Formats: sequence, C-alpha cells, structure tokens
Amino acid sequence: MDTQTIAAAGLPALGWALHGGLLWRRLATARRDPLTGLHTRAGWTTRADHVMSKHPGALVVLVDLDDFKTINDTHGHAAGDTVLTATAARLTTWCGRHGIAARLGGDEFAAIVTDPARTPGLAALRAALDEPVTHRGHVLRVSASVGHCHRNDLPVPVLTDALSAADASMYAVKGHGRRNTR
Repeated sequence: MDTQTIAAAGLPALGWALHGGLLWRRLATARRDPLTGLHTRAGWTTRADHVMSKHPGALVVLVDLDDFKTINDTHGHAAGDTVLTATAARLTTWCGRHGIAARLGGDEFAAIVTDPARTPGLAALRAALDEPVTHRGHVLRVSASVGHCHRNDLPVPVLTDALSAADASMYAVKGHGRRNTR
C-alpha cells in the first residue's frame, strides 16, 4: 500500500475517535451540574443505587432551600447562584469521603452517605446550611429543610423508596416552619 491509501484509510478512524471522545466528554459534562460541580440527578442516581445495594447503613438526605425564590427576586440571580454554590460546598463538606452529593435541580439537593456515623450528623448539616451567605457585600439569610431516610428503615432497601421517605420527611419539616430537620 502506498502512503496516500494508508492516510485515506486512517482519516475515518481518526474522525470516529475524535467523535467518540467528544461524545464521552459531553456525557461526562451532562452528569455534572455546571454551576455547582455536583452530580446531576442522572449521575447521582446511578451511584446512589450502587451505594444502597452495598452499604446497609446508608443514609439518604434531601435538601430544599427555604424561600430561595425570595433571594433571587430580591437580590438577583447572581445572588441565587452564590447561595446554590455555597450550599453545594457545604453539602459536599458534610458528606466528606463517605458520601456523594448532587443537585437534583433548582434549589433541591440530595446526598447519600455510606456510614452516617462518619459524618458530623444531621444537626451539623442543618447548622452549616443555615449559615448566612455573603454576596457583593450583602449578607443573605439562608435556611434549608432537610429530610432523610436510613436504608435500614426500609422494608425493601431501594433508592426510590429511600427518596420517597426522605421527601416525606422533608415536607413534614417544611410544615413545621424553617430551620428544622426530620
């Protein structure tokens, strides 16, 4: 074979390799929230399912920021973005090496930890999430409702049931006012 034939045969392979690399990069990016860097719902669910199946002591946590719309309406979307990134950082810190945090969408977050005894505890999470956030010289009061479910409390330990139980727990907290955890 001559050099032109080899080059002509190699071009489609190079094109497919580049295309495959770009698709892989787009898929990886789609599994991460561009604002917070946390996993998205799809990326987190896959990992959380695995954690649920392997760790009997797993804890699922749902977080919803209280009155987040007011922050956006009063201080602007940039302030809201600052609150979201602060919340993501605080949730990630709370999880430490024993958990995975996600931004499910809007002002909703989730986490799963393999061993809750190795985290600071739900009261510490609530305290961290309730810390004010500073944006352009303004101190923004923030709070979050936190719901949770232990894998061991479920008759069938599957993620969908844990999320439903944590969601019910979170909305029970919202019904009792701000700054609560259940």
